[in-house]
Amino acid sequence: MMFSVIILTLNEEKALPDCLASVRACDDILVLDSGSTDRTREIAQAHGARVLTHRFESFAQQRTFADRHGQCRHPWAFHLDADERFTPELFQECLAWGNPDSLDGAWVAPRMLYRGVWIRRSTDYPAWQARFVHRERFRWVQAGHGQREAASMRMGRLRSNSLHQVMLAGEAAWLEKHRRYARLEAAQHLSASTEKTCPDLFSGDPIRRRRALKRLSYRLPCRPALRFLYQYVLRGGLLDGSAGWHYCRLLSRYEGFAVEAMRELKVSRMHGVNP
Repeated sequence: MMFSVIILTLNEEKALPDCLASVRACDDILVLDSGSTDRTREIAQAHGARVLTHRFESFAQQRTFADRHGQCRHPWAFHLDADERFTPELFQECLAWGNPDSLDGAWVAPRMLYRGVWIRRSTDYPAWQARFVHRERFRWVQAGHGQREAASMRMGRLRSNSLHQVMLAGEAAWLEKHRRYARLEAAQHLSASTEKTCPDLFSGDPIRRRRALKRLSYRLPCRPALRFLYQYVLRGGLLDGSAGWHYCRLLSRYEGFAVEAMRELKVSRMHGVNP
């Protein structure tokens, strides 16, 4: 079964060539750009991809637009980001997927690479993400700065991995991007209805446990230090070598951004300001 590939971009001229090269065997590649000012569009077209431009509101909205209005050839599509790569094993598994009526999508577990090193323990591998979807049946919902499947979706799992290069643009760009992400996640947490956390912490489903732990983290003190200890010690990030050390420190800084964002948003709301 052939499938389409959808890639979201914004000023990705450095990352996009390798991403497109990894899916060159696919006969339908859509690049949905949200207003790049570099050579992203030209690079995509030179690699034979179709290019559409659509204003970015959220990842869930952008992926939904691509699914519904991207005029893809195939009912199933794999969603990639420009800093992600396909592997031959993943491509073959998607080809063999068929078109099951019993499923709306599938999770994939990316291998996160920090400066070329797989940091398995520092990134809680396997951290499952919804990426392979039936374009007409699947529904995305926004979750923090990212997206996930709607609760009603019937999901499978792919055994093969994608590759995610977490530091292609450099540390300063990563920190700037994750400061924005922290603000989005803090805003969603403050506006979300209360969700039950404790039961899911002991769920047999690793996806539910991970999401419950994320919700719980907003209630804990000393979040930057706790995140570092959790990832580096409890999850074994120290076994990832120097790459694990550096990445776990970055995760700690991200938690600091989240604490700062929560504090600023709460102060703004106390004063009746809509930030």
